[in-house]
Amino acid sequence: MTRLPMTVVSGYLGAGKTTLINRLLTEDHDLRLMVLVNDFGAINIDAELLVSRTEDTIALQNGCVCCTMGADLYMALGDILDRSPRPDHLVVEASGVADPAAIAQAAIAEPDMSYAGIVTLVDGLNAPALLDDPLIGAQVAQQITVADLVLVTKTDGIAPDLAARLDAMKARSPRALDDAPLAPLLFGVTPLPQGPQPAPHPAYAAWRHESDTPVNRAWLGDRLAARPDGLYRLKGFVLTDDGGYEVQVVGAHVEARRAATDRTRLVALGPADRVSRDQIEAWWSA
Repeated sequence: MTRLPMTVVSGYLGAGKTTLINRLLTEDHDLRLMVLVNDFGAINIDAELLVSRTEDTIALQNGCVCCTMGADLYMALGDILDRSPRPDHLVVEASGVADPAAIAQAAIAEPDMSYAGIVTLVDGLNAPALLDDPLIGAQVAQQITVADLVLVTKTDGIAPDLAARLDAMKARSPRALDDAPLAPLLFGVTPLPQGPQPAPHPAYAAWRHESDTPVNRAWLGDRLAARPDGLYRLKGFVLTDDGGYEVQVVGAHVEARRAATDRTRLVALGPADRVSRDQIEAWWSA
């Protein structure tokens, strides 16, 4: 049986990994893809793509399958390899704080899989500040240096200062993400044969919240403006007395736009040295 190729999509919190995956799933690439999600929040698949859904698996109209990764990566990979027929390609969307090298090693160690490389997304707006951050800069840099392909997001071109930094880091094949088809780009990578080595990273505090009680819309605006300094990433849906909103926070950037939802579902993350789960809970519950 043909070995199953696995590509890891990496990038720090808010770099645009889920947006990239959603784009890939809507493309006409004639591939049976399987997407394995390793994230602190569920992937947001466009509703029209959904065919059926169980607790951790989503079947899609284009023949793809999406599921969430449990605590044991090797067990998840074993389940995928047991599927009949096997998918043509496995894409792992790594958590924004995960080490893509550790995930890649799982494919290298599995005889029935082939390592197809790491694609790291770099937030073109926030990357310079992240790389300069004494707590998380090394982690962000490691996600870039282990990549076989670096895609810069949220910008039409790579700013000269960021391009110089990527060059100094010996980033492989950096380019700005454009509207070209993704499948040939992501699956045409030639990875380093032995794969990268995992590295340690800071601890993170994670928070989740669900409720079917509407909140006041003005209160939501006040909460977003008064969020804890250490809370870097917040995403999800909020039910207000004026309807539903999709909320996205990446560092200093805050976006709230109308969305259909019947309940509040939020996840948040920040370095544990700067914020705690209790602090996030106290902020939201204030």
